[in-house]
Amino acid sequence: MHISNRITGLLGGGSDGWEIFNRARHMIGNGVPVTELTIGEHDIRTAAPILQDMYKSAMAGHTGYASVPGTDTLRDTVAQRVSARTGVPTTRDNVVITPGGQSALFASHMAVCDPGDTALYLDPFYATYPGTLRGVSAVPKCIQTRAADAFQPRAADIAAAAQGAKSLLINSPNNPTGVVYSRATMEGIAQVCIKNNLWLISDEVYDTQIWEGDHISPRALPDMAARTLVVGSMSKSHAMTGSRCGWVVGPEAVIEHIINLSTHTTYGVPGFIQDAACFALDQGAPLEEEIAAPFRRRRALAQKVLAEQNAVALVPSHGAMYLMLDVRSTGLSGEAFANALLDQHHIAVMPGESFGQAAAGHLRVAMTIEDSAFEAALRTLCTFAETKVA
Repeated sequence: MHISNRITGLLGGGSDGWEIFNRARHMIGNGVPVTELTIGEHDIRTAAPILQDMYKSAMAGHTGYASVPGTDTLRDTVAQRVSARTGVPTTRDNVVITPGGQSALFASHMAVCDPGDTALYLDPFYATYPGTLRGVSAVPKCIQTRAADAFQPRAADIAAAAQGAKSLLINSPNNPTGVVYSRATMEGIAQVCIKNNLWLISDEVYDTQIWEGDHISPRALPDMAARTLVVGSMSKSHAMTGSRCGWVVGPEAVIEHIINLSTHTTYGVPGFIQDAACFALDQGAPLEEEIAAPFRRRRALAQKVLAEQNAVALVPSHGAMYLMLDVRSTGLSGEAFANALLDQHHIAVMPGESFGQAAAGHLRVAMTIEDSAFEAALRTLCTFAETKVA
């Protein structure tokens, strides 16, 4: 029996980029202690008051089928949050609730790409992006950014790839680099999208983790609201990764069709989770700042450690829970460095090559363990790098 090309081709015949992570987990399973700096999972759990509200909702009976577009209350809450943060008038009709940001990415591309359409994305990229595009039967087309530009995409590079394309996927604050796209970068992207009639899909799940500068949602730029879909999530902003609650914000006509897609695929998000998401969002900026604080603190720790040596360079880190480290001075690829670090020091980091080729010779380090352990692991990484520099 034949399995569909769509599902067997998700990885494009290549790696899924998670070999180091899988090796580390295998070592842990065999009783070997490993310091994991691989995935974007908070070292704190979902706050107790959010879980208590979730429990209260479930016990009150909100355990049946919830409204497929999302409850009116949560859609209104998300719309109000977006309006307040961006200045763009937004109502519940611009919002559909999804089972996490990954589902929102898939739904957004399903909404704007037909089979065979070219869908653009930027390198470095979050590991699921190419597979998501293949999953909707689009043709992924990668545009490399440059380490020399601190991985800020160049509008000219996007324009050169845009002819005949249908969509462009961006992510700021960026995973894996920690880069926040500047206003000039965003305005350049917007102009390319307008000129080439591209849909822009903006993954903004790290919008509460800004260490320097400002987060600019491209939907707020002139003439962009009608061609932009914004992906959001409770996962990173409220440490609710396992709750699987996200959303798409966009033009009403597109949202209507994504609601139809939800009816035929996910059939919505559990009501008690949506109620807990409303409760969490209603706590406002203080809770979001509390969730982000450990990463802000660890970034400062990392800057101090890295300033004391010359073997490892830090890519300008202005947001998100990751650092991108340049280890090209060692002469090793990111993959070789990460494998050796795991073997010799039992520290697991993600090689830049897991996220495309633009970050070859780099490492992505997740700032997701307790401060002193994080500092110790980073110092060991730097000392290890120093032994490899000629």
